[in-house]
Amino acid sequence: MPDGADGADGDGERRPGGVAAGTAIVVAHGFTGSVDRPAVRRAARVLSRSAAVVTFSFRGHGRSGGLSTVGDREVLDLAAAVAWARSLGYRRVVTAGFSMGGSVVLRHAALYGAAYGARYEPAYGAANAGGARERAAAAVDADTPERRPTVGARRRCGERRWPHADTPEPWLAADARDCRTDAVAAVSAPARWYYRGTAPMRRLHWVVTRPVGRLVGRYGLRTRIHPRDWDPVPLSPVAAVPLIAPTPLLIVHGDRDPYFPLDHPRMLAAAGPSELWLEPGMGHAENAAGDALLGRLGDWLVRA
Repeated sequence: MPDGADGADGDGERRPGGVAAGTAIVVAHGFTGSVDRPAVRRAARVLSRSAAVVTFSFRGHGRSGGLSTVGDREVLDLAAAVAWARSLGYRRVVTAGFSMGGSVVLRHAALYGAAYGARYEPAYGAANAGGARERAAAAVDADTPERRPTVGARRRCGERRWPHADTPEPWLAADARDCRTDAVAAVSAPARWYYRGTAPMRRLHWVVTRPVGRLVGRYGLRTRIHPRDWDPVPLSPVAAVPLIAPTPLLIVHGDRDPYFPLDHPRMLAAAGPSELWLEPGMGHAENAAGDALLGRLGDWLVRA
C-alpha cells in the first residue's frame, strides 16, 4: 500500500502491463476517488493495454489513512507511488492525473523535475550520494508485493527537507530523483486555486470548508478532509507548468466539463511547453474519459 512520503498510510495496486514492458503509468485519481472506484479501475484496465499501471488512493480517500488536503500534501503520496514503481524495476515511470489528481501531477512534475532540481544541484547531488546503496537495499514487502512500496521509497521522497529556505514547498525531500516522472498528463485539471465559477465547484467548496460539508465528505463520499486551511498556499498548477520542461506534458480537457471551463486548460497550455487536447463532448475527469481517449492517453505516455 503506497504510503505518503510524510508517513500517511496508503492503499495501492500494481497492474501488469501491456506492450511497453519497461514503462509504468502511475494514475492519480480525482477528489472523492480511490483505487477501488469503478471509474479508476476502468481507467487502469484500459491504460494497462499500453503499459504497466500503478494505482493508489490519496490520503483520506478510500482505505488510505490520514486526511485529504485537497491537492496539497497529496504530492507526497504521488511521489511515493512513483518511487515504488521505480523500485519494482520499471525504466520509465510516467504519471496521469484526473481533476485534483491532475493538479497534483503538475506540481509533482515541477517540484521533483529536472528544471527545479537543477536549481539546487550541488546540495541535491550531495544528498543523493547514498541513493544507489539505498535503492539496492530497497525491497517490496514479500507478503504483499503488489500492495506496498518500500519504506526507502517513502523516505527518499519526503522525510528529508530541501536544503534551501527559498523553495516554494520546503517540506519536499532533498533526495528526489527516484520520485521524478518521465512524462506527465493532466486530465480535467484546474489552472488556479479557489475557483468557484461553476455550481459544482461551489458545492465542492462547501464540502471542504464547512464542518457539515466535511461530515458529508466522510460518510457520504468516503473522503476524510483536513479541517485546516492551506498554510502556506501550495504552488498553483499554472505556476507549476513553466517548471516542468523538458519533461513532456499533455493537457487534456473536455469541452463540456461542468467543473472547469475551457479557460483552465488554455491557461495551463499557454504557461509552458505542452500538448493540448480539447475533447468534444467530454465531461469531467475519469468518469467522463472514454476507453478510446484512455487508449490514446496511454499511447502518448508510452511514446512521450
